Amino acid sequence: MRLKHYQEKVLKELKEYLTSLSEFNVKYEKALEFDADMAKDYNFPKRAYEQVKGRTIYHSKTNGLQEPLPDIYLKIPTGGGKTLLACHAIDNIQKTFLKKQTGLVLWIVPSTQIYRQTILALKDREHPYRQILDISSGGRILIKEKNEMFNRLDIEEHLVILMLMLPSANRQNKETLRVFRDQGGFTDFFPREDDFEGHEKLRELIPNLDCFTTEMELFGTQIKTSLGNTLKVLRPLVIIDEGHRAYGELARNTVRNFNPSFILELSATPPPNSNELIKITGRELHEEEMIKLDIHLTNKTSLDWQDTLLASFEKRNELEKKAKEYEGNTGEYIRPICLIQVERTGKDQRDKKFIHSEDAKEYLIKKCNVPESHIAIKSSEKDDIEGINLFSNDCDIRFIITKQALQEGWDCSFAYILTVLTNPTSATGITQLIGRILRQPFARKTKTQELDECYVYTFRQNASTLVREIKSGLEDEGLGDIAGRVVNDEGGADTEILKTREIKYRDGFKKFEGKIYLPKFVVQEKQSWRDVNFEIDILSSIDWESINIDDLKNISLQNRKNKEQEIVLGLSNEEKELLKTTYGYEKSGTLEIDEVFLTRQITDIVPNPWYCFQLGEKAIKMLLEKYDREIVTTNFVFVIEELKKILEKERNRLAEQVFRQMVEKKKLCFFLITDKGGFVLPSRIKVKSNKQLVRSDNTPIQKSLFDYVPEENINNLEKSVAIYLDEQEKLLWWYRNMSRQDYHIQGWKRNKIYPDFVGADKQDTKEDYGTVYVLETKGIHLINEDTKYKQDVFAFCNELGAKKAWKELFDEFPDHDFEFQVVFEDEWQNKINQLLQ
Repeated sequence: MRLKHYQEKVLKELKEYLTSLSEFNVKYEKALEFDADMAKDYNFPKRAYEQVKGRTIYHSKTNGLQEPLPDIYLKIPTGGGKTLLACHAIDNIQKTFLKKQTGLVLWIVPSTQIYRQTILALKDREHPYRQILDISSGGRILIKEKNEMFNRLDIEEHLVILMLMLPSANRQNKETLRVFRDQGGFTDFFPREDDFEGHEKLRELIPNLDCFTTEMELFGTQIKTSLGNTLKVLRPLVIIDEGHRAYGELARNTVRNFNPSFILELSATPPPNSNELIKITGRELHEEEMIKLDIHLTNKTSLDWQDTLLASFEKRNELEKKAKEYEGNTGEYIRPICLIQVERTGKDQRDKKFIHSEDAKEYLIKKCNVPESHIAIKSSEKDDIEGINLFSNDCDIRFIITKQALQEGWDCSFAYILTVLTNPTSATGITQLIGRILRQPFARKTKTQELDECYVYTFRQNASTLVREIKSGLEDEGLGDIAGRVVNDEGGADTEILKTREIKYRDGFKKFEGKIYLPKFVVQEKQSWRDVNFEIDILSSIDWESINIDDLKNISLQNRKNKEQEIVLGLSNEEKELLKTTYGYEKSGTLEIDEVFLTRQITDIVPNPWYCFQLGEKAIKMLLEKYDREIVTTNFVFVIEELKKILEKERNRLAEQVFRQMVEKKKLCFFLITDKGGFVLPSRIKVKSNKQLVRSDNTPIQKSLFDYVPEENINNLEKSVAIYLDEQEKLLWWYRNMSRQDYHIQGWKRNKIYPDFVGADKQDTKEDYGTVYVLETKGIHLINEDTKYKQDVFAFCNELGAKKAWKELFDEFPDHDFEFQVVFEDEWQNKINQLLQ
C-alpha cells in the first residue's frame, strides 16, 4: 500500500526518535554496568525526546521494574490510517531500537468493534497490514488472541502479535480477569513447579511477578504461570490503539506493570501528560484526499422525524446516481450508505414516545419503497452487518439503523449521510457519530463534488448547538483544525459556519477572463491532445531489463548469526545454553531466503512479477558471492529494504529517460492548448470562507486575479508569499493555485505537481502581462528528494519554454514567457525580487 506524504513524515520522524533513543539507551546500559544506582538518574527516553523535539517538557514513565520506559504518542486523526502506521511503527521499533525481528508485541484496543476489525486484517495474508508485518519479520508472524496459547519457541522464532481488548488489561478486579489467572499453557516461561530455587531467583530478577505465596510460607515463592506474568517476563513492545477513549490511569498503570520495553500509543486526541511525538492535522488528511469535506448540515424545521428521514433518503438516491456515473467513467464502485441514529433499538422498547429502529425501518419500506435487504440494524441485540463486506458489489445494504453501536471503531468509507432522529430535546449523538461518515472512498477524491463531501440531517435542533456539537465531534476525532468546514444548507446559520461564495475576476482583470492559458505535457491521440498519463505513457514504456542493481554490492551485512537472547526458566543447571546470570539463552534463528516472498515485496515498484522474480534471484546471487548463505539469510529483510530503495531510484531514473526521450521524439509535448484538453484558469470559483486574506497592514488584497482570497486554505509560508506578491509594483496579478483541483504538471513520477501560485508581471508598453511565473513554495523542514525532483521538472519546463514561440501556437498569447520556480522558506523573498527585476 502506497503511503501518503503525511504518513511518510510520521515514519521519518519516528525513526529519527528511535535512532536517538537507541543511542541514549546504549549509554544507559553502560551506566548500569558501571554504577546501577547512578544509572537510575539517566532518563534515556527523556533525553532522546528532548534531542529530537527540542522540548524540555517530557512526562517520564517507568515500567513495573521502575526502569525508564519510552512511552510516546502519535496524534493521528480519524481516517488517517492509524493501524497502517502502527504496523510500520512495529517494524521501525523492532529494528532500530529493539534490534530484533522476533519477540512479542502486545496490541491493545478499546472496543470489540476495533478488536474484530484489527484481528481479521492481521490474520489475512493478503491484507496490507499483514504484509507489512510479514516484511518486518521475514514472513514469520503469529497472530494470537488472549485465549490462545504460545510457547517459548514461538517467541524465539516468530514475531508474535497478541491482541488484547482494553477491559481485559484493567487491574481493578485482577483475580477475576483471565489475563491474571493461572494458566498451565504458559509453564514454558517459568521454572518447574517444584523448582522453588528457580522461582525465588526469577522473583528476584522480576520482583513484580504475581505469586501464590510469600517468602515466609512453608514452600516459599510460587509464581503464577498466568498470561500477565508471561508478559512481565517477555517485556513486550506495546501498541495502544485509541486508548484515550476507554481507560484511565488505573488501566494505564496495569499496562506499564507488564514491564514493556516500549509503549507506542496512537490516538486522535492524546490525553494530558502524554508525550506527543508527532501531530498530524485534519488539513493534512484533507490535502491527501483521506477525508470527505465539506460537511453539509441540513436541519429540518418540520416537527415530523419522517420528513428528515425522507430528505436523507432522497439525498442518498441522488448520491447513488452520481456514484453510478462515476463507476461508468472509472470502473470504481461506490454505494453510498446512510447511517440513521434512533432513540431505541431493543425489541421490547418500542414506544410512540421514542423513535425506534423498527419505526425507521418500517417507514423506509412502506413509504420509500426500500427493499428490506437494503436495510440493516446494528445494536447490542441485533447485528445485521456482522460478517458482511459492505464494500462488495454484491452487498445490498444502503441504510444502517443504530443507536450507539457505531460510535467507536466502525469504519466504512461508503458512509456518506448521518441522519439523526433523536428527539430535539435530547442529546443528538452527532459528537460521537460524525467521524463515521468522514472517510473518503479509496483515499482518493472522485472529482465529483457530491461524492467528495458528506451530509448530516437533523430536525428541530438549535443551529448553534448543532454546529458546536459537530465541531466537538471533529475535535474528538483529531480534526479540530478543520472544524470550520461545516456548511449549513437550511438556514439558521451560526456565525462560525463557513459561507459559500462564488468569486470572480476583479474588474480590472476581466479582459483576461478565459484567456489565461497554461502549458502542460500532452500526448497526441489522433486529432486531439490528452494529458500525459504516468502508468500508460511512462511506466509501461520503461525497459525493465535496463535496471541496474549493482549498488546492492555496496551494502554491508551484519557478520553475525541470527540469535535472540531471551529470559528462559526451568532448565537445570546442566543445560549448556543456560546463561545463569540473566536466565537467558541464545539460539540461532530459522529465517530462510524466500525468492517468492521477495518478489511480492518489489512488485509495487516493478509491475512485472516475472521480472521481479529474476531481479530477486540476481540480487541474492550477487550477495552470495560476497557473503555466506547464513549471513544473507540473517539480513534477508534488510536486503529487501535496500533492494527496494535501489529499484525505486532506478525506476525514477528510467522513467526520466523515457520522459525526456518522448519529448525529444515529439511524442510528448509541452504545449499551450486552447481547445478541449487545454488548461485555462477558471472564470468563477466557489469557495467556503468567512475570512478574506489581507495585507500585513490590514488593507485589502489588491492584485489577486480574483476579487476574494480565502485565508482558511493557506499556511503561514504561503500567506507570507501571497502578501509579498500583492505588494510588488512590477507584478500585475497573481492567483492562488488550489492543490488537487487546479493547474498541475505531470512529470516522470506518479504524483502530479500542483504549484502554489501563478503570477504575471506587467509589460512595459501596455496594460497587459508579460512573463507568467509558476511558483512552488517549500518550508526548510520539507526539503527532500521530492523537492529536487520538482526543481528538475521545473528546470525542464523552463528549458522547453525557452524554445517555444508561443505566438505561433496561439495568437492570444503574444510575447509572453513562462518561468517555473521552487522557492524555499529561507530565500523566497530574495528569489521573488530576482524574478521581478
